[in-house]
Amino acid sequence: EHSSVLYCLCTIFLSLALPSLNLPPSLSQGTRDYNPKQMAIRERVFNTIIRCFKRHGAETIDTPVFELKETLTGKYGEDSKLIYDLKDQGGELLSLRYDLTVPFARYLAMNKITNIKRYHIAKVYRRDNPAMTRGRYREFYQCDFDIAGQYDPMIPDAECLKIVHEILSELELGDFRIKVNDRRILDGMFAVCGVPDDKFRTICSTVDKLDKMSWEDVKSEMVNEKGLSEEAADQIGQYVSMQGGMDLAERLLQDAKMSQSKQACAGLTDMKQLFSYLQLFQVTDKVVFDLSLARGLDYYTGVIYEAILTQNCPVNVSATQNGVDEKAEEGVSVGSVAGGGRYDGLVGMFDPKGRKVPCVGVSIGIERVFSIMEQKAEASARKVRTTETQVMVASAQKNLLNERLRLTAELWNAGIKTEVMYKKNPKLLSQLQHCEDSGIPLVAILGEQELKDGVVKLRTVHSREEVDVSRAELAEEIKKRTSDV
Repeated sequence: EHSSVLYCLCTIFLSLALPSLNLPPSLSQGTRDYNPKQMAIRERVFNTIIRCFKRHGAETIDTPVFELKETLTGKYGEDSKLIYDLKDQGGELLSLRYDLTVPFARYLAMNKITNIKRYHIAKVYRRDNPAMTRGRYREFYQCDFDIAGQYDPMIPDAECLKIVHEILSELELGDFRIKVNDRRILDGMFAVCGVPDDKFRTICSTVDKLDKMSWEDVKSEMVNEKGLSEEAADQIGQYVSMQGGMDLAERLLQDAKMSQSKQACAGLTDMKQLFSYLQLFQVTDKVVFDLSLARGLDYYTGVIYEAILTQNCPVNVSATQNGVDEKAEEGVSVGSVAGGGRYDGLVGMFDPKGRKVPCVGVSIGIERVFSIMEQKAEASARKVRTTETQVMVASAQKNLLNERLRLTAELWNAGIKTEVMYKKNPKLLSQLQHCEDSGIPLVAILGEQELKDGVVKLRTVHSREEVDVSRAELAEEIKKRTSDV
């Protein structure tokens, strides 16, 4: 009784004392601010990705940042515990969106859309354990590309993989691999290995941890926590160590066990077809059929894939000691940067009549990409520009503020990105120094003589070369010299 009274007194004291302590402001765990330099890098990455999406004929949509809780419930398997629930606001139970895929499926069902190729770039929220240095946050952007509609097998799926290849190549993040598998192959493998039907999803979630845990730890979780027999786990271990391409799909179609599963055979046949299209798209050098790839989300029904960055260093010795030497590659993974797959049943969950709309898509792990790009920018001597200003209007003499403002307005009206100093009589040196610091490539200098002659002295900042340009031709000259800004 005394302890509860003491607790109450302490609580009251802290509530009164804390506001007067003037503690510095802080951020919520798993979130961050972005300074202008970081935002410039982000914008460049977004532009690269959007250009790729548009090159493939996608249009864009947007959906609310929060959904009805029932919309998100039961779609994410064991990851459902990471959903942020909002406090009841008068009748509606709401949650922050966990990804962009489920809201997209809800959008299709609500609007009775049966085919669309769309991209969506927006923030999502997860109550995950943040790892800021590895680009894992509680609030982060996703960049999704999805194709919805009834089409011939594997053609849209192959295009999604081509898009991942294009984006990662264009961003120059380093060497990468795109792992592919199929949920039907996984489920068929579980069935022939003796996994009970009601354990498929939970065992799938455990297999999905193979990129973070050793086989021994994964097997231990299957047997000791999930209740799977040791014999079944050992059989799964033989299969998940396999990697290859079309040749592996052909080999598994002849496998004594796998050939007993119609589901697995259907997935393997489609896998062969997928690799034939990937050969035409010229991306098979980076794609590998990997039986350990599981992706834990419940809504996947067919092909699944994940892109990882690799670095050239010795293979982890433990990998070869765990009986998975077939998985050894020249590099080791430094993290997933894209993932996706086929989810043919998700839209039907939201349709009153259960009408299905086949879908396949990919999500770019943009925060990890940002982290890598920021690290590269820090290591590079090249300065990151945070503005796109093409020219600075400056004066070499006093009492020319009105003339500077007049010329600035002319350039703005001509569509030129222009800056001017907010001082009546700034020193020329300080104006030039601002251009150096900000990366502004040109300076338009006005003086009494230039005004008399109807010209402007155009100075190139990095070379310090100067040339007189007619006032009437100034805008066009600036556009010509800064076409790449």
